[in-house]
Amino acid sequence: MDGRDWGTFLLPYEQTVEELKVKFKTMRAELKKREEYAPIEFVTGRIKKISSILDKAKRLSVPMDQLETGIEDIAGIRIMCQFVEDIRRVAEYIRRRKDLTVLYEKDYITNFKESGYRSFHMIVEYPVQTALGQKIVLAEIQIRTLAMNFWATIEHSLSYKYRESLPEVIKERLKKAAEAASVLDNEMSGIRLEILDAQKTFEDQSNIVSKTLTAVHKLYFYHKVNEAIEAQNRFNELWERQDMEGIKELLDEIKRLLDSSKTDEDRDEV
Repeated sequence: MDGRDWGTFLLPYEQTVEELKVKFKTMRAELKKREEYAPIEFVTGRIKKISSILDKAKRLSVPMDQLETGIEDIAGIRIMCQFVEDIRRVAEYIRRRKDLTVLYEKDYITNFKESGYRSFHMIVEYPVQTALGQKIVLAEIQIRTLAMNFWATIEHSLSYKYRESLPEVIKERLKKAAEAASVLDNEMSGIRLEILDAQKTFEDQSNIVSKTLTAVHKLYFYHKVNEAIEAQNRFNELWERQDMEGIKELLDEIKRLLDSSKTDEDRDEV
């Protein structure tokens, strides 16, 4: 048995996962601000368990002194998307990055596995700065839809339980489930524009509500207590009727009142 200090060995991989998670989450936030829609739904990451590393090394006949180059997914990142179309887009964003190098890709969406597994994998080299200097770490980035991820998570749990010797009846049911997940993805792609429009409408309304309530609170700051109470009561009535146009008008009125209050304050200071 290898006598290495596994805690020390895995440190660069832990750093890689944490840094890449932050970078892809930042990418999501930037795309959302620029385009009001981000193809990334959410990002997760994990370090392969030591037992899984040993199992894979044995299965692939990787010598223990070659784990860093022979096992490519010790550090793993998963990027979830709403739609299949988003997967290609995210992959292209990753290819353009200068802070990592894509070594190769595995398209299990066009060429899905016999088990039904679908996902898009990218094997990358990522440089991390350790206490001993820069170290190049291999990492696997998996890009999936939510439906693909649900299926893969269940399949992984079952494979672990049965040590990758799944009973035939379970294999068949998993294949059917994979086909159902694919149908779901295709259906969602068919109404993609309607879904995005609904999500944008919801987000716009949420922003208006947040801005209105913040503006009401500011009235108190400028000692407009009566006006604040009146505005809050009007908001409550409008919200009860789901009158978003009325709430927009209320927000504009409060903004004008706040602007005049600032002007009065400035005049008093002079």
